[in-house]
Amino acid sequence: MDLAKLSRISMKHLITLHVMLDTLSVTASAERLCLSPSSVSKTLSQLRDNLNDELFYRHGNVLIATPLAKRLAPSVQQMINDMNQIMNQDVFNPAQYQGRYSIAMRESTFELLAAKLCAHILTVAPNIHLDIYNKDNIGFDGLTNGSLDFIILPHDLSQPTHIDENLIWETLVNDEMVCLMHPNHPLTSQAHLSLEDYLRFGHIGISDTDLNTPFFDILLAQQAKKRHVPISVADFGSAAMMCHHSELLFTCSHSWATQAKQAQGLAIKPLPIEYGSVAYSVVWHRQSMNDPALRWLFEQILLCRPEIIR
Repeated sequence: MDLAKLSRISMKHLITLHVMLDTLSVTASAERLCLSPSSVSKTLSQLRDNLNDELFYRHGNVLIATPLAKRLAPSVQQMINDMNQIMNQDVFNPAQYQGRYSIAMRESTFELLAAKLCAHILTVAPNIHLDIYNKDNIGFDGLTNGSLDFIILPHDLSQPTHIDENLIWETLVNDEMVCLMHPNHPLTSQAHLSLEDYLRFGHIGISDTDLNTPFFDILLAQQAKKRHVPISVADFGSAAMMCHHSELLFTCSHSWATQAKQAQGLAIKPLPIEYGSVAYSVVWHRQSMNDPALRWLFEQILLCRPEIIR
């Protein structure tokens, strides 16, 4: 162990690297750290010399983290969390906490959770800053590099969740899938859909680069059947709007279908085949639970879990 070399890297360097990985901006990092941009640049320069790596390089008008900087992100976050525990031995007090939290959600999760969660957190911890992102813009990599604290999303429980062995999944609420359609759709007169009728019409798909093929499509493939999906959109709300203006069908969460404003007025039908288990889950990096502030936020997410309406 080269103690002399290690002594040249301080918490100041690690915190600056951590914030830069989150913001990818010297100016934004300086604002968050209450420093001048020149001070942040000087600290980065020292760290570059000590690590013999550029850490960040410019591509057009955007800063890009080098592979080494990305690889260091989880370890740096853990060291900062450990130091935070050493410096803050007292019981976590949300009423006095002035830190930041970052959560990413699918748009559909906003309808079920975001408003209730934000109202509750701001009541109990009025001095915090809560950043809520769309999961389409920042995904599971955000948990790994430390730029996100939690992700909340709907998913098939049949889908493998070992995207990263360091990511922990906790089910908030179990749900079931239903079929949405225009109120004047030719299938609304049927009390129960047949599989043939369900497949006779086009479907709206949901794009997700992180998760695998929906379990329902796997079941159909096993029967040598396939849905016709002429349109794929980013999330449930966009799909529901397409249903309002077409004869396309949309398979989605029952909880969302009964509570979302975009789905109001649409007909809801049971699926003609056993779909399997679905859920809304919260995902975090296992190292996050070392931080008492993040453990507290996790508890609040559990308290505000969506209510299932049947």
